Amino acid sequence: MTKVVEASLAELDRVAEEIRKSVPESAVLFLRGDLAAGKTTLARALARAKGYEEAVTSPTFSVQQIYGDGLYHYDLYQCPNEKFFAMGLLESFEEPGWHMVEWGDEELRKLLQGHGFFTAVVEISPNDGGRRYRIVTDA
Repeated sequence: MTKVVEASLAELDRVAEEIRKSVPESAVLFLRGDLAAGKTTLARALARAKGYEEAVTSPTFSVQQIYGDGLYHYDLYQCPNEKFFAMGLLESFEEPGWHMVEWGDEELRKLLQGHGFFTAVVEISPNDGGRRYRIVTDA
């Protein structure tokens, strides 16, 4: 299923709510877009939609952040799949909850789908002073 939402930064909570309604409680969400597209900003809004009110920061150097119960955030920009697997982080996807992945590639998505994980891709692109969020889910 594909849904497109256009929104300004002030309307980001509406985008997060659309995603929350489209994605089950346990899923891997691939957040994709160019540098400074707003992937981490969207992750903050998604965390708020799940009831998490504390700081959400990009896990660029730590690779993984865990926010409360059932909310995980990964940044694979400097971490190729082989390194990610060697670190043992692939197993963390088995934990129930949302796993938000910045810079995750299609190879990782296909691997997870092949193991029965529900995945969604949110492609972020600039659009007339705001952003366009193209949400593609497995179902």
